[in-house]
Amino acid sequence: MSKYLVTGGAGYVGSVVAAHLVEAGHAVTVLDDLSTGFREAVPAGADFIEGRIQDAARWLDASFDAVLHFAAFSQVGESVVVPEKYWANNVGGTMALLAAMRDADVRTLVFSSTAATYGEPVSTPITETDPTAPTSPYGASKLAVDHMIAGECAAHGLAAVSLRYFNVAGAYGSRGERHAPESHLIPLVLQVALGQREFISIYGDDYPTPDGTCVRDYIHVADLAEAHLLALAAATTGEHLVCNLGNGNGFSVREVVETVRKVTGHEIPEVVAGRRGGDPAVLVASASRAHERLGWQPSRADLAAIVADAWAFAQRVEHDGE
Repeated sequence: MSKYLVTGGAGYVGSVVAAHLVEAGHAVTVLDDLSTGFREAVPAGADFIEGRIQDAARWLDASFDAVLHFAAFSQVGESVVVPEKYWANNVGGTMALLAAMRDADVRTLVFSSTAATYGEPVSTPITETDPTAPTSPYGASKLAVDHMIAGECAAHGLAAVSLRYFNVAGAYGSRGERHAPESHLIPLVLQVALGQREFISIYGDDYPTPDGTCVRDYIHVADLAEAHLLALAAATTGEHLVCNLGNGNGFSVREVVETVRKVTGHEIPEVVAGRRGGDPAVLVASASRAHERLGWQPSRADLAAIVADAWAFAQRVEHDGE
């Protein structure tokens, strides 16, 4: 049994990872300020601290074996309007966390990074050696943290793995996506099925893809969580390992909408709108490094299964009136 601090462990991905850690028999402490997370998402059996990562030194000590860091603001559009919020929390907060880890002699970190660090892809599938050119303050803040971690590994012997997510989806039991505002495609389409939206907007149907709509790589949140446990085992002193996490296959916007129709049995009206600036036609990951270095292989790649889990969660939330 190991002891882990999970920052942002009341959020979507963080709570699912925390649940996997608890189920594996580890001691887990979740640190979350609940600004975007939910107290009920923290798994039973985990300790919970309501607090900010900037104050992690108050609770982090040498009894912890590692930190898994998910505490970040993640709305791309908001980051363009209030970039200072993202620099202060995502970068400044992580700087404080790294200092607390150094002082407590906690020398292993798994960081929740993002494919937004790449910006417009130069080729697909995207590999970890491709150029990083983020197009939003959100992506830039995550890339800055990756650089910060690399320096920490080289100078102070940190063992760190950054996992760059592509499109995370699905649910794990009582834990699923709840963003306000919601910006991710699958939960948005499910809102139409629930009658919370009249239609789904399709931003551009003239891309150079088979059906003219954007293609994205979707990964089940439980597959993602399993990668974090493998990353803990693979972390090596003095090394900053960066791995993409995705299925390596893409689904178009229209394929997602049609899958939601089949899974839910609801008609999903769609309205074609103009392209959004900065939307690449195709974003698909190469996860070969994660396969080789972590021994990770996603096992829930079927889009219908991903949507079915997300639909079950959305219905539960609707029923509970949350």
